[in-house]
Order: sequence, then C-alpha cells, then structure tokens
Amino acid sequence: MERSPISGGVADGFDPVRQAFEANFSDHSELGASVTVVVGGETVVDLWGGWSDLARTRPWEGDTLVNAYSVGKAVVSVLLLQLVDAGAVDLDAPVAEYWPDFAAEGKAEVTVRHALSHQAGVPAISEPLTDTDLWDFDRMCAALAATAPWFAPGERHVYHTNTFGHLVGGIIRAVTGDRPGAVLSRVAAPLHSDVWFGVPDAEHHRCAEVAFEVATSLSLGLLEGDDLDPEQRMVLLGYVNPPGYSSSGVVNTPEWRRAEVPSTNGHMSARGVARFYDALLDGRLLSDDVLAEAVTPQASGHCPVLGQDVTFGLGLQPWTEHRPFGRNPGGFGHYGSGGALGFADPTAGVAFGYVMNHVIPRWQSPRNRALVDAVYACL
Repeated sequence: MERSPISGGVADGFDPVRQAFEANFSDHSELGASVTVVVGGETVVDLWGGWSDLARTRPWEGDTLVNAYSVGKAVVSVLLLQLVDAGAVDLDAPVAEYWPDFAAEGKAEVTVRHALSHQAGVPAISEPLTDTDLWDFDRMCAALAATAPWFAPGERHVYHTNTFGHLVGGIIRAVTGDRPGAVLSRVAAPLHSDVWFGVPDAEHHRCAEVAFEVATSLSLGLLEGDDLDPEQRMVLLGYVNPPGYSSSGVVNTPEWRRAEVPSTNGHMSARGVARFYDALLDGRLLSDDVLAEAVTPQASGHCPVLGQDVTFGLGLQPWTEHRPFGRNPGGFGHYGSGGALGFADPTAGVAFGYVMNHVIPRWQSPRNRALVDAVYACL
C-alpha cells in the first residue's frame, strides 16, 4: 500500500506533533486528516496528510473540508451567543418569545439556556421524516417545533445529538431572518476560518469522503417493534429520524454537503477550526462575560444518549477530567464523532483544530489524544 503523504510544517520545537501525526497513519489507521495549532496568536502547527477519498487516489490538502460532526455544535452555539452579546436574545427568555411556533405541545417555558445546554426536552422529533425533509432546514425546524417534549424541560439533560442544530439554528433564523449557514459565512470570512453549514456546490471538490456507517437499517427495524420503552424510542429516534440524520448512507452525497444540519454536518478544515477558537480566545467573537457564562457548567450527570456522566455548558463544553480540552482546567471546546476536535485553552493560549475522515468509535481517540499530548509536551 502506498505510504500516506504528509505535508505542511511546524514551528521550531514542535517536531513531536509532526511525529505524532505521522504515527496516527502508521499505527492508528488514519486515512486522511489535518491538524492546526495556534499558540498566542501564532500558528505553530499546520499539517495535513493521507487521502481525501476512500480509494486513496486524492491526497488530502491543506484546505480539504470534511464533515466534523459535533464540532459544529460549538460553532452554531457561538452564533447564537453573539446574539446574546448584542442584546437581541436573553438566555433566560422562552425560545417561543423569538420563535412563536416552538411553544406548541407544552414547550412555552423552554428557555434559550435550556436549548443551549441540552435541557430543552426535544432530543428527537416525533413525526416520521424522510431524508428529503432533511435537506430542507425550514421543514426540519417546523417538525421540531411541533414535537411534544420527551421530558419536562429544564428537569434533566439529554444530549440533543442531531436536533441541537435545528433547535439552536431555528432560534438564530427566527431572530436574524437568516439560516445559520449564511450567518456563519459572515462571521467566518473576516477570520479566514474555513467552516461551513451548507457547503456551496463550487466548494464540493474540496470535501473529503468519510468512512463511516451507522447501522440505520437495524435501528429502523427496532423502531417497528413493540419492545422499546419511551426512553429507548427517544434515543433511537434522535439518531435515525430522518434516516440520514446521523449521516448514515448520505454522508458523501452532494445533498448532505449542501444541507444545513449544524449539529452534525458542519464541514471544516483544521485551519478553520483552530482560527475559530483563536478568535474566541482573543475576544473577536464573544465578550469575556458571555464566554465565561457559556463555559460554566449548566447541567451535569448521567446522559442516556451518551451512556455516561457528562457536563454541558452553553453549547461549548467545559473542561472536565473525564473529557478534557487541553491540559488546563478552563479549557473548552467540542469533540465530534470519531475524534474530530476543536478547543481553546486560555491558560496556555492554545487554539486547536483536528479533523479527519476515518470515523472510529467515541469522541476521544488514540489519535486526538496523541496530538494533544504532543502539543503540550512542546509548550
């Protein structure tokens, strides 16, 4: 098999990061990936390598875009938090104050804070949907607004795996009149941050193919039976209603790349992710007060979707020993399925972006841990 090509560079003293990146290909089945690290506003690592297609014929480039999954949750959350900063949205106001249709089926008291901290009660949509619905942002938001809460909002937290993007994005649309993809484009352009919700057709040639498949057919079969209790049905529907909500069977299609599913299908480069977090560190995106509130724990404890204890902030996950962001408490960020990662560490002045196309189980992986460890060994 041809050796994976590695390109890019590192600043003096950061060779261990290059070594860890290369080892991810030789030792940890990396297919294609890129990693960018900014320290104190200076880019010290900018590496890319491997292949952007499953056939291993197209080398990964420095500007390759790839589906980064839940890394996008932090990005769409920042767009809403900017509206909080501007005084256009109150965290403790009902979502329905901005999006009246969301009050349906007993959700009138759901607040913006509930929405950002996975306490809104709508981790799944009840109405059966198709992937044709998935391509239509407004249709998805309407179906979510019509869904009765699965639990009393504010009384527990359940990871809104896929609905988070339409919930937070729906508030953004209601306040600004624009879908989150258009808002993100305006925010990201001056940062030179290559992050997208809804990739324009002219940029599809930069998108990497993703090696990932969820057992959707099995899951849909389970839904047809009578053996699921309401909690199990909630969790399962959150993944597979619509069938492609988690990207299964559609991830490498132009329809998926064009769609706006901000919780799940943000397409990004490692440079774009690192530059976004660097802008959070230096105050270009949020005020100190709003950022501090966003990274303050809002809900902690067991989550039935993630199957473990978890702590949620306001879209930005705060540092915990179980799920650290960097090596210093005070770090914040978001992992994506298979190991994609964006985070900021204010103590060390580090902004980090890592994206890849071979999705392996869980968020933390030997690959991203090796890269983060190498960065901190160089500081």
